[in-house]
Amino acid sequence: MPESGKPAASPTTATTAPPLSLAVLGLGVFLLVLAPLLAWYVTPRAKVTPIDVDVTTVFTGDGSYFDTAALKTRDRRRITLTRHVLGDVAASEKSGRAVWDVSTTVDTPQTLALKDPRRAFQWTTERWVTDRRSNAPVHCCGEAPTRFDGDAYLKFPFDVRKTEHRWWDNTLGAAVPLRFAGTRAVQGFQGYRFTGTVPPTRTGSRQVPGRLVGRPEQGQIQAEEWYANSGVELVVEPRTGRIMDAVISPVKTLRAPGARRTAVTLLRGERLRFTPATQRAQVRLARADRDKLVLVGRTLPVTAAAAGAVLVPAGVVWMVRGRRATGRP
Repeated sequence: MPESGKPAASPTTATTAPPLSLAVLGLGVFLLVLAPLLAWYVTPRAKVTPIDVDVTTVFTGDGSYFDTAALKTRDRRRITLTRHVLGDVAASEKSGRAVWDVSTTVDTPQTLALKDPRRAFQWTTERWVTDRRSNAPVHCCGEAPTRFDGDAYLKFPFDVRKTEHRWWDNTLGAAVPLRFAGTRAVQGFQGYRFTGTVPPTRTGSRQVPGRLVGRPEQGQIQAEEWYANSGVELVVEPRTGRIMDAVISPVKTLRAPGARRTAVTLLRGERLRFTPATQRAQVRLARADRDKLVLVGRTLPVTAAAAGAVLVPAGVVWMVRGRRATGRP
């Protein structure tokens, strides 16, 4: 017995609450905070159009074209349309926009073998500038050759709606309305299908021999250039807006001034379509982009929320039991 005559205090039955309980609780709270941040803050900022783009898409199909050397139409020929898109990274970073330089060639079997866009049947270059979040056109940074329009071109906006979209047709020089027409699988990957047409529309003029358009009495004449597209069909990955397959049927003709009938068909493409190789490449890009968005927007937030919901109560219980074991309130 101690000198005071009082019994000695019993030793505590355990040490202080386990430090790991605080770590578990802190991690759980962190995960619960992280989940909505990923879903509502990070995900919207991940949905931006890339600027380091270097993509080539190829359409092929049968058709006809006017051979200017022989002055006759060549029927049942293979038509190849190649589009190369290269992002101007420096201009994009400076402006905060997506700035893309686009080169489009239309080739016959003869010109395709030359492998030179300058000698293609038709060659055009453009510079497209868009808002990286909305996909809307932005008129700056050397946009050329005309005022760009629409909300769909090489890609659609993120989270594609089943409503009308306006697709930029560079031959027409204007946006074409496309309507939702159901779903279709491309290389086993499901997408939204949009369709539309371009009625015969005058797009400019070209100086040609009068006899070419039924005016032999005139040496040279400013013939009217007309363009139509009897069928545009695009299949789009819904989450990313990537175009996985495309079909177009362009027709370019000449008419005598004021005439109602076609005098010469310069080019007629009959359902020019993405090649299988282009389809596979576009599907790979769409799948990779979609998987990233799903990971950040759904998988990680759900996992973080579920883990946090388990760790927080576990940490609290562990901490309370530790305090009770030490006799602390």
